[in-house]
Amino acid sequence: MTFYERMMNLDRRWVYLVIGVVVVVTAIWSFAVPLYVTPEARSVYDFVESLVPGEVLMIGVDYAPEVMAELHPMSYAITRQCFAKDVKLLLCCLHQNGPGMVEQVVAQVAEEYDKVNGIDYVYLGYKPYPSITILAMGQNFRIPFPEDYYGTPLDSLPMMRNMTNFDNVKAIINISGGSGTEYWINYANGRYNAKLAIGVTGVMTADYYPFLQSGQIFGLIGGMKGAAEYEYLAERGGYISREKGQLWASKSMPIQTTTHIVIILFIVIGNVGYFMSKRKK
Repeated sequence: MTFYERMMNLDRRWVYLVIGVVVVVTAIWSFAVPLYVTPEARSVYDFVESLVPGEVLMIGVDYAPEVMAELHPMSYAITRQCFAKDVKLLLCCLHQNGPGMVEQVVAQVAEEYDKVNGIDYVYLGYKPYPSITILAMGQNFRIPFPEDYYGTPLDSLPMMRNMTNFDNVKAIINISGGSGTEYWINYANGRYNAKLAIGVTGVMTADYYPFLQSGQIFGLIGGMKGAAEYEYLAERGGYISREKGQLWASKSMPIQTTTHIVIILFIVIGNVGYFMSKRKK
């Protein structure tokens, strides 16, 4: 086998080893990564920033633990921004693994800001069949969720006394790692004209730009970079702190950047080997 053929047929175990070493080294000796805040991420932040104390924002948390690295920082940053501004939160999940994600975020941040369940926020819980659940919530939250996640009737919660449906929330932000986002677009926005923004994983981001351009969503937080952008804005606003270790996505950007560079280099090596081997033949 010639040198160029070896370049083209590099053992994948070497690729994994090099990427592993790069990740570990970058995690130990980190560095600052220049960050450009995209308009679609800024629009979500600016909207939340425009809310006044007492207004209600709805967050749909629809992701599993395997995408926590990308989506959990979004949930934390938005929740901290809302609680710092005394904006009330209405939370639900339409993914079977969502309840644990919501519990982890809201329990920690509510304790930080001394927020009380039922007064400052309400966690509706999980229901299957997203299309049916969203359509029902558009009529009345009590149809799919007669009780909150903790078994308390909604009518006994002070925050829910004047809350009926999507008309009573300023907007919905769906943070999703799967196809659940499309249900929110099709039914919450399409059927009830609810104001909607989304946060999705990096590989999903490109699929939702048409919805942003059409005006069906007013903002888009894309992947770990989008989460880092939101953290950057939230840090400048004083809602999260680097000293308290609250910039998870921002701390991961150097690792993601160096890993992408290494992957690109391996792609270049493989292509050089292919074309040189072909030229020699």
